[in-house]
Amino acid sequence: MTQLTDRELPPDTANPLEMDGIEFVEYATSRPQSLGQVLETMGFRPIARHRSREVLLYRQGEMNIVVNAHQDSVRRAQPGETPVISAVALRVRDAGAACRYAVERGAWSAPSHVDAMELNIPAIHGVGATRIYFVDRYRNFSIYDVDFTLNPGVDPHPPALTGLHWFGIVQYIGSGRMADWTAFYQEMFGFRVLPEEQRYGVLPKGRILESACRKFFLQLVEPNPDTFDLDHEEMLQRVGLGTPDVLRSVAALRERGVGFVESKGVHSEARGALTQSYLGGVMFELVHDERR
Repeated sequence: MTQLTDRELPPDTANPLEMDGIEFVEYATSRPQSLGQVLETMGFRPIARHRSREVLLYRQGEMNIVVNAHQDSVRRAQPGETPVISAVALRVRDAGAACRYAVERGAWSAPSHVDAMELNIPAIHGVGATRIYFVDRYRNFSIYDVDFTLNPGVDPHPPALTGLHWFGIVQYIGSGRMADWTAFYQEMFGFRVLPEEQRYGVLPKGRILESACRKFFLQLVEPNPDTFDLDHEEMLQRVGLGTPDVLRSVAALRERGVGFVESKGVHSEARGALTQSYLGGVMFELVHDERR
């Protein structure tokens, strides 16, 4: 039997990258303080700041959110006033090998500019102007130990409000692009398509893909033909947060000032809830999930 080295990945397995969940979600914005206020109402805490860039780290429980206000000539999109999800980092066994695995299967490698004493985190291009990072330092030693400085006097591991955790990400795709994006996530990362009857939350549109590690989901949503909006921008639209008790989480977040969509078509219930849109487009979806 051949033993794998640190630079090899097992071919044709159910989890080819040995994925282990989401390390962080990154938002790009020129208004980091405003976005920070929204995140704090959602239970996140400012933990650290980057040593050389205008980048902040927020955390609650196992969830990390990076707020990037740094102007970088290498990136395809610069931070604007409306915050957008600009990157997702996946936990893998070997970051370099994972990136090569994806590139060999047709992904585009994303260049990066790394200053002295900074980590080089491999990445590929995702939907729109986003990036997908690969991170293998997330246990005893993490990427934040090198690139970030802890804020004085803070708890570096604030507990999650009412058991909130990563559930998934909603991606808007172009009309007729469902097969393309499904194949992309299947071939690059080993995602699998859930049966049509297996749905979550209060907005069960599109197609649900489960990650190879079975720790999070992607929801691919095409334009609604009834609205004649067939050319909307392809993007990562919102984050889904899992909770064992949606209504308890809604009550706790409302006490913190979070507003929720309450309409005939969408309203808070035991299976899910949707926050109001903040800063022109930032929203979070709560989904009933007892796996944690």
